[in-house]
Parts: sequence; structure tokens; C-alpha cells
Amino acid sequence: MEKELKILIINGPNLNLLGTREPGVYGNQSFGDYFSTLQFQFKETELSYFQSNSEGDLITKIQQAEGVFDGIVLNAAAYTHTSVGIGDAIAAISVPVVEVHISNTFARESYRHHSYISKNAVGIIVGFGLKSYELAIKSFL
Repeated sequence: MEKELKILIINGPNLNLLGTREPGVYGNQSFGDYFSTLQFQFKETELSYFQSNSEGDLITKIQQAEGVFDGIVLNAAAYTHTSVGIGDAIAAISVPVVEVHISNTFARESYRHHSYISKNAVGIIVGFGLKSYELAIKSFL
């Protein structure tokens, strides 16, 4: 029997407000509801979820994934554009990371065009709404 993949989804600051935060940009669905959909869709994959508004907590969670998870789907949100520490944490582990963004960051403010994560990610998925997470999970299968 094949080993079940273990994928960790990590969301950064303000993504706990999905469903109510700027619905024109981020949609009307909470991430908790969407996570249930993902779990149903990927029954053969063990999905775990973590969200924090704290940069240090995100870094710690990335470090703790080493040897535990087969992949990380990371939406570091605003920290994507500011956190050298999160980029360094990804570089320090062997777990592959796919960077995701709900919105097309390149169609938004110019400061959102730079990522400290991309250099160390195995891939980047932007602009497909919550479906970005589904696409990222599929990339590990």
C-alpha cells in the first residue's frame, strides 16, 4: 500500500478573516469551510492546517514540518513581501514548499510584486482564488 502524503497548509496574517475580508478580492468563503472541501476532495492525502498572524509562529511551524510533512502549501500573505525570516526558514528545510496567493499579486500594488519566498519555493500559484490551494496540493500528487 502506498504511503499517504502529508501536506501542511500554512496561512499568514489576516487570512483568518477570509469570507469577510475584502470579499471582492478574497471571496465570501471562510478558509475553515474551504479546508473541509479540500479534505473531502483529497481523501487519500492527510491535510493539516495552521494559521497565524505572527511571523515567528509561522517560522516555527515551517521548521517543525521537517521530517513530518511531505509538502507545505504556504500563503504567507503580507509576510511574503517583507519576511526574510520566512524565506530563510524555507531554505533551511528539505520539505518542498509551494507558494500560493488567492489574488493575482502582480495585478495589485507594486510592493506585492516581490516575494522573499519564491526563491526557495518549488513553485508559485497566484490568482486562482481559493482554487490556488487545490492546485498546489495537486502539484504534490
